[in-house]
Amino acid sequence: MSQVLTTPQAARPVTPLSILVQQLEETVQIAKEEQVSASLMASLQQVFALATGIDPYLEECSTSESPALAALAQKTATEDWSKRFSDGETVRQLEQEMLSGHIEGQTLKLFVYMTGAKRILEVGMFTGYSALAMAEALPEDGHMVACEVDQYVADFARSCFDESPDGSKIKIEIAPALDTLKNLADAQESFDLVFIDADKKEYVDYFKLLLDRDLLAPGGFICVDNTLLQGQPYLPAEQRTANGEGIAQFNRFVADDPRVEQVLLPLRDGLTIIRRK
Repeated sequence: MSQVLTTPQAARPVTPLSILVQQLEETVQIAKEEQVSASLMASLQQVFALATGIDPYLEECSTSESPALAALAQKTATEDWSKRFSDGETVRQLEQEMLSGHIEGQTLKLFVYMTGAKRILEVGMFTGYSALAMAEALPEDGHMVACEVDQYVADFARSCFDESPDGSKIKIEIAPALDTLKNLADAQESFDLVFIDADKKEYVDYFKLLLDRDLLAPGGFICVDNTLLQGQPYLPAEQRTANGEGIAQFNRFVADDPRVEQVLLPLRDGLTIIRRK
């Protein structure tokens, strides 16, 4: 069993904005130590205030998360993810920053309402925040399939879903996501809305399967997380990790595909909304 912490661990900066805030904070400190001019210091402090104020203001002006989602987020934040968990042949590091969070969860929830989706597929679940947020917007006869490769995380999420009146709408499939997608395609399943937040290097493969095998219904939507990945896709190529390169290739692949139209939003770590024509 992994350890449970008594208080949440501080989240490390993983979005372009949070990284920018951290860099600005360091820059302001350097400016103070070097005693720069008053006008330059005032300018830096104004930029810092603008950057640091965005996320708290979004939280303040958005509908509060449900008690079930708040409990799931708290449980995720106090879990000790320092232990490494195996997904079979490989070992991956889990961390609380993998949680979608309140603003993105509320965005996805409203998107379910707006599209009238009744069949949802989530590719990459982690502890289930985004899955439960979308399930809360599903009608009673709606259903969701959530793909997760890690048994421990799936059990963690299931325990949270069981505390929510909407958790029963979610079916968890434990296997590598590509295997699950192929099985769903073989069964001729089709979905109105798909949310992708899994292995970044496989994003193009997920996308191709969804369209080539008609897993995405005509007129259906795909929401894709991390499409700005810490700014790596638009920074010089030599600064990219393998995941950053995977996202850069995915963004270009989607932009060049005539079967869809899309918009990339600077929400959290980047959220791309794709519509199948």
